[in-house]
This record gives sequence, C-alpha cells and structure tokens, in this order.
Amino acid sequence: MVAITEADQEGEPSDSSEEADILDLKDDEGWEDQEPDVENIEVYCLGCSQTFSDAQSMLPHCRDTHNIDIVKVQKTLRLDFLEMIKMINFIRAEGRAVGRCPPDLSSTDVFQSEHWLIPQLEDDALLYSLHDIIGEDLEDEVSGVTVGVGQSEAAQPPQYTYDLSRVPRPDDSIYGIAELEQRVRSAQRDLENQKQLLASDLQLHGRLENGLTREKTILEAGNSPQEIQTFDTETGSSGNASVMKGDTDSSYFASYSGHDIHETMLKDTVRTDAYRDFIYENKDLFKNKTVLDVGCGTGILSMFCARAGAKKVIAVDNSDIINFARENVYRNGMGETIVCLRGKIEEVVLPLKTVDIIVSEWMGYCLLYEAMLDSVLWARDHYLAHWGLMVPSHCTLRIAPMADSEYVDDHIHHWKNVYGFDMSSMCRDIYRDVVIREVQDFAVPAESSPFLQLCLRTTKKEELVFASRAFSCTLKADMGALDGFVIWFDTFFEQSPHFRDPAKGKAEEYVRQGGQSIAFTTGPYGKRTHWQQGCLLIDHKGKPQETLKKGQVISGSIGYEKREDDNRALDIKVQWEVDDSQGKLKGKQSWSMR
Repeated sequence: MVAITEADQEGEPSDSSEEADILDLKDDEGWEDQEPDVENIEVYCLGCSQTFSDAQSMLPHCRDTHNIDIVKVQKTLRLDFLEMIKMINFIRAEGRAVGRCPPDLSSTDVFQSEHWLIPQLEDDALLYSLHDIIGEDLEDEVSGVTVGVGQSEAAQPPQYTYDLSRVPRPDDSIYGIAELEQRVRSAQRDLENQKQLLASDLQLHGRLENGLTREKTILEAGNSPQEIQTFDTETGSSGNASVMKGDTDSSYFASYSGHDIHETMLKDTVRTDAYRDFIYENKDLFKNKTVLDVGCGTGILSMFCARAGAKKVIAVDNSDIINFARENVYRNGMGETIVCLRGKIEEVVLPLKTVDIIVSEWMGYCLLYEAMLDSVLWARDHYLAHWGLMVPSHCTLRIAPMADSEYVDDHIHHWKNVYGFDMSSMCRDIYRDVVIREVQDFAVPAESSPFLQLCLRTTKKEELVFASRAFSCTLKADMGALDGFVIWFDTFFEQSPHFRDPAKGKAEEYVRQGGQSIAFTTGPYGKRTHWQQGCLLIDHKGKPQETLKKGQVISGSIGYEKREDDNRALDIKVQWEVDDSQGKLKGKQSWSMR
C-alpha cells in the first residue's frame, strides 16, 4: 500500500543539539575515503524491448521509431505527475501492439482510471526519471505531491490514497498458510464427494434392480419393448433427475483425474502448440505478470507462463490431477513461481486479489459442452484486472450442412440387415445424440456460417444459452441428400484486450493471410484435433431425399440449452429450410450431448 496523504504544513523545527551532533560526520574518520554508490539503470523503450542507459537517450528512439512522443503529449494535454504515470503504464500495457500501432493519446480518457497508477514494469526506471525529462513544467503542476513509484517523491502531498500493491511477497507466510488451509478443505471435499458417489451408486443399484423386476413383469404379460420404454418414461425416469443432477459435478471432475484424457489433450499439437506459441512469442506480455490458470490439468499452461517470465502463476483444478500438476511443477524447478490449489475456482481462496492474465483451456465438444466457460467467466469477473488479458481471447461457433452417404451406409443402413436380421433398433440413438467424429472436407459441400462469436473479455454467462441463432449456408456443389449438420469452432489469441472482432473471419484464413497472432480451427478443413466435429444426423423417417443443387441456400436457426438433469450437458435444436422450385423443404430436430 502506498498512501498519498496531506503533509503537516506547520512542522516544528528541532533545536536538539544532540541530534545535530549525531548527524555531524565531519570528525569521523574513514568517510572521506568512501566512494559513492553508482547504480546502473536500464530504461526500457515504450514500444519494444530495447534498453537505454537513461531516459533522455530513450526519448528520441521512441519518437522516431514508434511515433510515441511523451514530452509532446505532456505539453499538449498539460498532464500532471499522476497523469504522466498513468499514461506510461497504459502504453506499456499495450505490449507488442504498440510497436506496430501506437495507442491513441489524443485524450486522457483512455488512461483516466486510477488502476493505471499500478506500474506495468517492475522498477520502471522511466517513472523515476519523469522530472528529469519533463522539467519545470511538471514540477509547477504537481507541487507538493508524493507519488508511490519506487523511492521517488516530492514534498507535501494532497489527501489521496491509492492501493498500488501487486501481490504478497513470495516469502510471506500467507502463501504457506493459504496452501495448507486449501489442502484441508480439498480433503474434506474429496471425502464428501466419495460419500455422494457411494450414495448415488446405491440408489442407482436400487433403481436398476427395480427396473429389471418391472421389465420382467411386463415381458411376462406379453408386452413389447416399446411399451417397457413408455412405462419407464411415464413412471420411473423423471423421478431420478434431481438425484443425478446432484452428482453431475463429482462425475465431471472425476473424469479428469486419469492420465489418458490428459495424454490425449497434450498430444493434440494443434491445441497445445497454439497456447505454447502465443505465450512464448509474447513473453513481454507475461514478464513480471500474475497469471491465473483455470482448470490447470497437468500444469502445462502454467509452466509455459512461468518459463515466459510470469512473476506468479496460480494453478487451480478440482480433480485429482492437481497432485500430479504440483509434482510436475516442482520437478521442473518452478515451485517458487507456480502455486497449485485444489478446488473449484468459485470456492478456492487465492493468495492475491487480482491477476493480470487468465489462461485456460476450457473449450469442450461443440465449444460449450461441459460448461467450463461459466467458471472462467466467473474468474474473470472476480479476479482479472480491468485491463487484463484473456487467453484465448475470442471464439467462434460455426455450422454447415453435411452430405456423407458413406457414413450413413456404414453406421445406419448397416443395421437393417445384419446376417439377415433387422437390427434397426441399434441405431435409434444415433438420431438423438450429437455424434463426435472426424468429418472429411468433401462431406461439407457448403460455406460454413458463424452463429455465435465470443469475445472472452466482454461475454456474459447468459449469452452461452440461446434459443435461436440464425445461420445461412450456400451450396458450393450439388448435394445428394441433406444427411445432417456439422458444428465446430475457431479459437483466436490476441495480444491486447483492445483488439476487436478477429473472430468474424475463419481461423484458417486468418492464419493464411498473416494474422497478427495465433489462431486455430477444429473444423474439417484444418488439421485434426481431439475435439473433432459435432455431427447432427437428420432422421428423415425413411422418406427419400431430393438432390440439392449448387447455389441453393440452406438457412435456419440453432439453439443451445442446458439439460435440466445435468447443467454440464447440452440440448441442441436446429430448424432449417431449403428453397427449391417446388417450394420450401423444412425440418426441425433436437440432439443431446450428455
């Protein structure tokens, strides 16, 4: 905490001869031989990583190379000392983007917030040198102000108080106490989860036993399997929703405790390389910053951040994998930088109030399955500094029509004749559930349509559930039949929270055209990822389908809704229509992800 307070205007002079004698060193021996300490300082450029021996040498470089002239801005806007500090911290916060496109400094509006008093660069020598480079103009405007920038101060400050604290010191006991308390709470939660799982298993066993008894009774009465299903739906199933809902989170976190799922994700080079490349290619954004890793898994993203120069990384996960993450951190010598906490992000106690960056690999199948983004947005709203960075920064959901006769023959028509037997009942759920699989690009004969674009800096939780988002796809080639729809997502990593709408384009085109940062697609035109694509197969009820022609438009709407019995699962609904010479072909259908 650095306080700016009102100095005493009527200080009493001291006439103590004893104090004067103590401070009089003229008779002490040896002091005349003592050489004064000379501190070598480094002044970092505002637009790149180049350093200078003093601020005066840095100013012409900034002006001529990056078009940043802080002296001119100070005189034009008549900035006082505090405003100069805010402006410099604001410019530094822009990171690499400044070198290519200097920020708009025509007005003080962009850096008026008191948050810009917090230094963006530890021991920023430029802040110490403001009086030297601005001179008398600045002194006159801020006479009597003391500012918390290192040890630099002037006399008689006015009555203001600013909390410029960053994080507790690494050797502060708060870290050890917080981690011990967190381990106790984690053990208690684990015990409660195990109790819930056991109770759920017992209840499920009882339901299965009752169901088998009921099925035996109905079959003995000569009823069909369809009647058994109807009986279950009307009398038995609805009563289990509340029981299963209470166990949703336990099952979800348990599914991420094993090694296999993390091995799959780590070996997804599209995914892992994108995070690594963004962090390593933007080390200036991470240097001396505080980072929160939500759902850290094995800790790979946290270690990327630590290696890029982060001052402190808080890694949070609520599954057993956190124990391996902690071991990975210490095996790689990063225990002083990375703190691993077990628990839900909504419940854990972090050892700091705000962070500069939130990094998370939260994306699920069809982007929003498992609802992890809800927790990431909660962390953003409670911990991210208002100028902070979200990694990744943007995501786009896309939909396209699919025509894949080979897949339909192998996985649907196949069941109509299995060694001479009709087993069509085996493919009943294929029309009810979203099928996660790799779709070949030739099976998507139309341009995809974006139906949801998320800026992680501003998106609200309420926007993640929607009843109707419009889409429109134009066929690039003839289509034998509309077998279904394909859903995938694109992900973008931008260096500054002030960039807007890179997600309007396709990720593969963004990269091919030399986009300013990192992006990847999970679609059929990109390299395979573990997310693959979500397939919504249309149940035509055996009706023959007409061939659609190149240039025809398939339009409609799509909705995402959370299931009542499992808030991490999704119901996806699509309505569509196709214009043709004989009118409009229409349809609607729902699919589940559970």
